[in-house]
Amino acid sequence: MRWLVVAALALAASAANAQVVFAAASLKNALDEVVFLYPGEGNTRPVVSYGSSSSLAKQIENGAPADLFISADLDWMDYVEKKGLLAPGTRRNLLGNQLVLIAPRSRPVKLQPAPGFPIAAYLKNERIALAEPGSVPAGKYARAAFEKLGVWEQISGKVAAAENVRAALLLVARAEAPLGVVYQTDANAEPDVMVAGVFPADTHAPIVYPAAMLKGAKPGAGALLEFLAGAQARRIFEKHGFSVSP
Repeated sequence: MRWLVVAALALAASAANAQVVFAAASLKNALDEVVFLYPGEGNTRPVVSYGSSSSLAKQIENGAPADLFISADLDWMDYVEKKGLLAPGTRRNLLGNQLVLIAPRSRPVKLQPAPGFPIAAYLKNERIALAEPGSVPAGKYARAAFEKLGVWEQISGKVAAAENVRAALLLVARAEAPLGVVYQTDANAEPDVMVAGVFPADTHAPIVYPAAMLKGAKPGAGALLEFLAGAQARRIFEKHGFSVSP
């Protein structure tokens, strides 16, 4: 049903001749601000559909009408590219991010991720909120980090798997989970959570957001992609905590 709703919105946007962007959920606050400025360049405001990179990639595969795709990892962009669905020569690495452990602000804790750190003892019988660790980028990064630190087996049975990283963030913000793993930018966007610790960069693959035009994109999609990589957008992304690829 969610896929049908997204497809319907994309079709409506296409009918209005607006550019349609499929973007990872973690981009919402920053990208909403960026596309709000785009009409100031004399263009129609784009329509952005947010979700997990995995679900968006599958929707693209199934024919959902979109002009640009921004994934939260390389794997799902690779997936779409291998299906022959990208416009050749348009793929670029747009942004970077950092992985953090969060807690509800109402239940503050400092728990820096390190080899063998006592996360299972802290959780006791409660659960840790992660984006789905088998498919969603934030969850995949989290699982890789916990495996590297030697604690995944201790907590794998205590995972509250969420549809995407923003859903995991919400579980912690509502104090329905005492801990969660999200991107630094998600933690920055939610006043009801605090950063309990930061995962060392060498515990997981680099967090890279690739962007590309899709085959059959409407005229003007290239200009939008250039705008997203330009100086004005860069300042907004950096303000929200993203790193910007050269």
